Parts: sequence; structure tokens; C-alpha cells
Amino acid sequence: MTPFLLSLPWLGLLLWVLVVARIPRELPAGGKTTPQARSATSVSVIVPARDEALNIVRCLRSLAASEHPDFEIIVVDDRSDDLTAELARSVPRGNARRITVVDGEPLPDGWLGKPWACHQGYRSARGRLLLFTDADTTHGRALMARAVAGLEEEDADLLTVAGRQLMETFWERLVQPQIFLLMLLRFPDFERVARNDRWRDAIANGQFLLFRREAYEAIGGHRAVQDEVAEDLALAQHVKRAGLRLRVRSAERDLETRMYRSLAQLVEGWSKNIVMGGLQAFPRWLRPLVPPVSFLGGVGLWLLAPSVLALGAVGAGLGLPRDMVGSMGGGDLLVWATTVYAISAVLWSLWTRKMGGPFYLGPLYPLGAAVGSYIFLRAWLRGRSVEWKGRRYRLRPVSERA
Repeated sequence: MTPFLLSLPWLGLLLWVLVVARIPRELPAGGKTTPQARSATSVSVIVPARDEALNIVRCLRSLAASEHPDFEIIVVDDRSDDLTAELARSVPRGNARRITVVDGEPLPDGWLGKPWACHQGYRSARGRLLLFTDADTTHGRALMARAVAGLEEEDADLLTVAGRQLMETFWERLVQPQIFLLMLLRFPDFERVARNDRWRDAIANGQFLLFRREAYEAIGGHRAVQDEVAEDLALAQHVKRAGLRLRVRSAERDLETRMYRSLAQLVEGWSKNIVMGGLQAFPRWLRPLVPPVSFLGGVGLWLLAPSVLALGAVGAGLGLPRDMVGSMGGGDLLVWATTVYAISAVLWSLWTRKMGGPFYLGPLYPLGAAVGSYIFLRAWLRGRSVEWKGRRYRLRPVSERA
């Protein structure tokens, strides 16, 4: 009986994912905008892009096909080393009033690349609404109109939209669910926590941020987060601290993002912000504890039981001394490990399927957990040193922030 009792935390986590965790509601259907209201809902879409030759055409074509009646697209080429700017200029404007490609200025001291590119895009924007989106996104024709309708429905100052993560390679399908479940553990109900008054509970998806211009300017825009590695989270926190309204909705049918295409990109990309960015969501007194507790907790939850089974498979587990396993003998330890592994495999199968990946990868979760643990440890050890797309940054300590 003891092995099964000790497996209850994993069963509880499975039930928590199934019952407690919530994804935001879908955006409303986009209604038709009257001519009189068009000036109030004009949208400037700002796309920061650095070395995005693989993504930029698909992104811009999807945006240009949007059914919203009044929008412009501003691409900020952040001094790319590839054909990003040339490809962006080749895309027809479609339904947009214009597609403008801004040649990015040199990066000033004290700025990170993405906030600087977004700030330059804002300076060229004419719309009453500002939509910041990433070059690796694909937008459905109805998405912009739906988002504007959602902004009005919620009477929001910032509406952020969660979409579907495209995972096309083995490593994407194995690692991305690990990272996103970690986020879900901190924010189990994105929509609910966005509505409360606690600014540390702010959450935002930088792949789709729709601001009212006056709200964006009131919080200082991207200048206020110029040196933040998780600028989307920081912007959302500024919105809440200013007493403005943050709302989160979903659009899984209309917003797709493929963040990374290889194991190397996954490691490099998530290493830049998984620790330093995540610490922004915790109070100062708790921050020193978050990295070690998160790392050890992840290892204990997802790697301990498979490791016991692996040792048992080669005959090492059955001979463990009783004083090493407490009241359990080696056989009981294997029963516990088998039970935990089975529960965890079901959990990861369901979660991977929910994210759009194949159900059958669930039993391989220890491999994904090992990569995820390496990414977390790598980011933790690097501390304030960040590398991304050929640039190196030295972030200010998190303790110096609010």
C-alpha cells in the first residue's frame, strides 16, 4: 500500500491538470465595423524582425489577408544579416492600407533588441490600436477583427491572445510541452489571474499584444521595459500597476506560432528568459528560492522514478539497502517508480495532445524532462548573461526591479 500512497502527489498533479488548469476563453467572432467606427478601431500592426527570412513572408501574407477594415503593417528590420528586409518588401499589401519596412537603427545602450525594434515601430504607427506580434506567427483572416471585438467586449486596455504552438519536429514535440506546463504551474488560469489586482499575477503572450494607444503611451511603452528580457510580462505588469485593464483570451484556430525549429534553437531560445524572465513574477523575498526549488522539483517529479526504473532494469535497483529507501524494500521502490511513471506518462500524453502534439510521445517524457532540466540549469548558471541572435546582453539584477 505504501508505494501507492507515495504516488498520490503525481496523481494529484494529473487531476490538477485535468480539472483545475484552464485555458482562456476563445475570442468572440469578429463583427462588421461600421464606417463611423473605423477611425476608432484603426490598427497598426508592428512586427519586429531580426533574421526572420524563414518566417517573414508567411507572417506578412497572413496579416495582409486580415478582414479588419482599417489596418497597416509596420515591419522593423532589426539589422538582420539575412534577407528579412528584402523579403518583407516583396509581400503585396493585400487588405492593408500599407506595408512599411523600417530599417532598424543601431541598438542604443541600455536597450535589448526586441523592445528597441518595437519602439521604432510605434514611432511610425498611425493607428488608434497597436498590435505587437512576432514574425514567427501566422494569423487567420478573422483574427484581427476578433481581437478588436474582444478588446471592446472586455473594455480592455491591453488584450493578449494565446494561440496554438506549432511543433513539427521530434524535439519540439517533446520539449515545448515541458516548458508550457511549467508556465501553467505558475499561472493555472491565465484569464482569471489577469483580472485580479495583483500586478505580479500579470501574464502576457508577446506573440500577440493589442494595446489601446493611450494605454500604451500611459505606461511609457517599450521604453519602460527597454532592458527586460521578458518584455511582454513586464508590459502586462506595468498595465496592472497603472490601474489599467489587462485581459487574456484564446484564438487557437486563428493564431499559430512556431517558435523554434531544432533542438539547438530550443535550448538557445528558452535559455535566454526562462529563469530571469520568470523571476519577475515572484516577490523579492522568494526569488532566491525559485531557481533551486524549481530545478530540484522538476528533477524529482519527472526524472527520479524513470531513473529508479532504469537502475532496476539493469539489476541495480533490487539490491538497494533498506536504510536507503526508508520503510520500502527494493521491490516496493520499483512498484512506486512504475506507478509514478505510468501516471506521469498519462499526464504527458494528455498534455502533449492538448498542445497539438502526438499522444504517443507521452511515455518519452523523461527525455523531454532531461532537456528541459538542462535548459533551466543552463539559464540559471548563466544568470544575467543572455545571448540571442548574435547579440550578447548583460541584464541588470532582478533584485533591482520591483
